[in-house]
Amino acid sequence: MPRTKQSNSALDTDSTKTSSGISRSRRSSLSSGNFTGLGVAQKRSLTGWAFLIPAALLIAIMNFYPMFQAFFLSMKTGKGANLNYAEPLWYNYKRLLDDEIFMMTMRNTFIYLIVQVPIMLFLALILANLLNNKHLRFKAFWRTAIFLPCAVSLVSYSLVFRTLFSTEGFVNDMLRGIGIIDDPINWLGQGSTARIVIIIGLLWRWTGYNMIFYLAALQNIEYSSLEAAKIDGASSTQTFFYVTLPQLKPMILLTAILSTNGTLQLFDESWNLTRGGPAYESMSMSHYLYEVSFQKNPNFGYAAAISYVILILVAILALTQMKVGDKRD
Repeated sequence: MPRTKQSNSALDTDSTKTSSGISRSRRSSLSSGNFTGLGVAQKRSLTGWAFLIPAALLIAIMNFYPMFQAFFLSMKTGKGANLNYAEPLWYNYKRLLDDEIFMMTMRNTFIYLIVQVPIMLFLALILANLLNNKHLRFKAFWRTAIFLPCAVSLVSYSLVFRTLFSTEGFVNDMLRGIGIIDDPINWLGQGSTARIVIIIGLLWRWTGYNMIFYLAALQNIEYSSLEAAKIDGASSTQTFFYVTLPQLKPMILLTAILSTNGTLQLFDESWNLTRGGPAYESMSMSHYLYEVSFQKNPNFGYAAAISYVILILVAILALTQMKVGDKRD
């Protein structure tokens, strides 16, 4: 019996030493950064956070912090760096209502939005439907040719358009040649025609870009459903409107939101094609924002207020389109 007790006590001390050794090694491994003691789910969660946190910090620093700073800036008045909080704080927003130039640029921007976006999306949809025909020859060539304008340098295409629509340019020569006009039109010197030039430029540049979205969506539609509609006696027009179009609604909603947001923030064509002229009659809101910020007498507080009005308009129209267009339960 004494030997048995001694052996049991020896086993107990050995097990105590072993467990204490294991706990010490586990503590040391955790303290040294080794996650071997964690479960698989915990490891995956920690790995996910390790990848997510740096990106989230960059977004917060590069996007959200400037947005908050711009909001506080919009409540200040002054020139250059000499800025002080306005009295009342909403003075810059009140001033916008009395600014005839801003109201003109807002009207111009909404003209571009209302006229250009529906035409562009309709043309993109028709072109995508034509190019999705599996019997069409040289499909790759036509797709590339229609998509190519959006890859062309903005400055280059602006110079080409300014040359085409100049008083002695190709467009006037062609219109006089076929007898539509007798005297050349000053396309860039009149407000209405300058807006037309911008709309034509936007259509030429972005129709092919939206066509690619529709073409990708069309290729996900089962061809058997189109064949079944033809077997049932549906014409090509009926097939398009009653079979194809309903399946494209999510993509149409996406392109409508993207195009609306891009048009409300339009700057490049206004700056490069017409310089906002004549007398602000073709200038967009973003172009006016740039002018207030960096040209003439810089007024950063007022410019920040303009930027927030653009942001609010973009948000309202995007939410409205999502509410109207998304019919999912």
